[in-house]
Order: sequence, then structure tokens, then C-alpha cells
Amino acid sequence: FGRLDCLINNAGMGSKRVTIAEADLDDFDATIAVHLRGVLAGMKHAVPVMAAQGSGSIITVASVNGVRAGLGGNAYSMAKAASIHLTRCAAVELGEMGIRVNTVSPGPIATGIFGKGVGLDPNEADDHPELAEAAIGAIVSRWQSLPRVGRAEDIAQAALYLASDAARLVTGHNLVVDGGLTAGWPAAVARDDIALFRSTFQAKRSAAAE
Repeated sequence: FGRLDCLINNAGMGSKRVTIAEADLDDFDATIAVHLRGVLAGMKHAVPVMAAQGSGSIITVASVNGVRAGLGGNAYSMAKAASIHLTRCAAVELGEMGIRVNTVSPGPIATGIFGKGVGLDPNEADDHPELAEAAIGAIVSRWQSLPRVGRAEDIAQAALYLASDAARLVTGHNLVVDGGLTAGWPAAVARDDIALFRSTFQAKRSAAAE
């Protein structure tokens, strides 16, 4: 086509949910190969073309697992964190060439990969994303301030923004699309926790007074 305006690194896979002591190094290597080495390889081959034309946008689909531990498998979380920092490194280096580099970090999204990540049958998860949406909908108010289930189009719109001239001054940024999951505890959860604290305190005080 003669030019390359945008590269989106979107290959993905899950990793085993095991403890550090139980880590499967082959699984770790495979996860890093896809989520980090693959991203670097994509950048490596896109940069010469973009540099020659003096412009370009590189977008990597990362994850909230890369900024908050405990939500996904350890290897997956480590790889996503590394891809976010790789993006910062690339943004600093490539800005003078007119190349912008950013990540999009989705929260829970109703896709097959999320369903598999929480233990659904792989074939069922891929064939019936509506099951993942229903499952996420049942818990989303405990996780994020916006009680809305994320869909693939939410991530697509974020990537479209970063690829467009509307984001011409945006580089080195991790655009989190998670309904507020990483912002803090949802208000409803905070209220429940405060109520639990008060009731426990009152019960302990009453028991001590007897």
C-alpha cells in the first residue's frame, strides 16, 4: 500500500492462574512471547516504514491486569505491565520521528477470552460471548463504579481515537477503559464496608461491656 498509518498489537492469550511457587515456566515463556515479544516485533517492523513517512500511530491492547495485581494470572499480568512500559519507552524514543505510541487497557469485557480467564469451557466461552456478558453483569457493580458491561466496541472506539488526528498530542499514554475499576472502590461497596465496620464495632463493644 506504500505507507503504514497505524499498527494495533492485539494478539492475546490467557495464562494459567497459579501461585508464584507453582509457576509453569513454559507457560510463562509462551505468555511473554505473545504479549511482550510479539508487541516488540510488531513495533520493530512498523517503525522503519512510519519513520520514513514521518508519521504513524502504534497502539497496543494491554489490560487493567497490567496496572493492578490479583485480577488475572501472574504471567499475563506481568506481560501486560511490561507492554505498558514498553509503550512508554517507545513513545519517548519515537516521538521525534512523528510516531505516537499508546496502549489501551480494557477492564472486564464480554469476550471469549474473559470467559476462559475465569474458568468457562474454552469452546463455550468463544461460541457464546453472551454468557460472559451475563456473568460479568452479575458482578460488575462490585468491581467498578459504572455498572455497565464492557463490550468489544468500547475498546475499538478507544483505539480509533488514539489512531486518529484527534489524539495528535497523545503519546506514551495508557488509556484505561474499565468503567472505573482501577479508580477505586465503587460507592456501593464502600457503603457496605462502612456498614460492616460499624456493625462489627458495635457488636464487639457490646460483647466487651457484658
